[in-house]
Amino acid sequence: MAMVTLQDIRAARDRIADRIERTATVISQSLSGRLGHPVYLKLEHRQTTGSFKLRGASNAIASLDAQEKALGVVAASTGNHGRALAHAAKLEGMRAVICMSRLVPENKLAEIRRLGAEVRIVGNSQDDAQQEVERLVAEEGLVMLPPFDHPAVIAGQGTLGLEMIQQIPDAALVLVPLSGGGLASGIAAAVKGVSPRTKVIGVSMARGAAMKASLDAGRPVLVEELPTLADSLGGGIGLDNRLTFAMCRDLLDDVILLSEDEIAAGIRHAYEQEREIVEGAGAVGIAALLAGKVKADGPVVVLLSGRNIDMDQHRRIVCGDTFAERAA
Repeated sequence: MAMVTLQDIRAARDRIADRIERTATVISQSLSGRLGHPVYLKLEHRQTTGSFKLRGASNAIASLDAQEKALGVVAASTGNHGRALAHAAKLEGMRAVICMSRLVPENKLAEIRRLGAEVRIVGNSQDDAQQEVERLVAEEGLVMLPPFDHPAVIAGQGTLGLEMIQQIPDAALVLVPLSGGGLASGIAAAVKGVSPRTKVIGVSMARGAAMKASLDAGRPVLVEELPTLADSLGGGIGLDNRLTFAMCRDLLDDVILLSEDEIAAGIRHAYEQEREIVEGAGAVGIAALLAGKVKADGPVVVLLSGRNIDMDQHRRIVCGDTFAERAA
């Protein structure tokens, strides 16, 4: 099956140039000292809507024809894709319906509603929410724009990879949050297309990492969705996955898994040392470095992918809250 190409990603970059922010990449003195090589932070959490998802959503919306735009769009989301899709649809005056499970934090639900999208809460997993999406497509004719396994979404996320290599041309390693694989596969396609020697590693949580389990099994598999600080990385990859499984299998150099306390340490470091507020999914690259799970022979680029964390939770984490205390 054909993968999303470097040409597709460059076309997406041109298509969404006036719809997104080109985010900065800055050096982290604290992490560079710890690793012994320059470590750069790609500040994508400062993107409009607070996460990288706006890139893929904007490219997908811009790729629709007039008839599809008139029908409206629907998607399952753990929060950030829904927020991005709601924002992009609002700019076009389109209807958007976002289906989510009960595990999605309230702060993300509230923001999606504020942007004018319809919210449907269904079940306890991303798979449950996806069933509602499929019902709405069949019964109401809405256009499905999934959060990751869609060529326009992948190409939009891949624009981050182009920016990373343009900003840090000698990058030896790129660390990318890994969930359904739209972000990781898009970035890997862009990075490998421009700089084949640069390694790309996906980082996820140990609790319910569906892509890692699928890569280990050699095929898409179901994984129980569990509460995690990296809630944006939750959900399955779909047993009928068309693109991201194969792309992650072929393009990623490795996958790193993190405990909840390691993710919390990443959130704390981002706040205390980098003066950045990031959600759990956005902190996994930093967390992997702090946990000593990354080896590099040159400059490293760490993607801070999102900032949409509940601020009460953030406050507890930076005050030293442990996973055991959170689970009690």
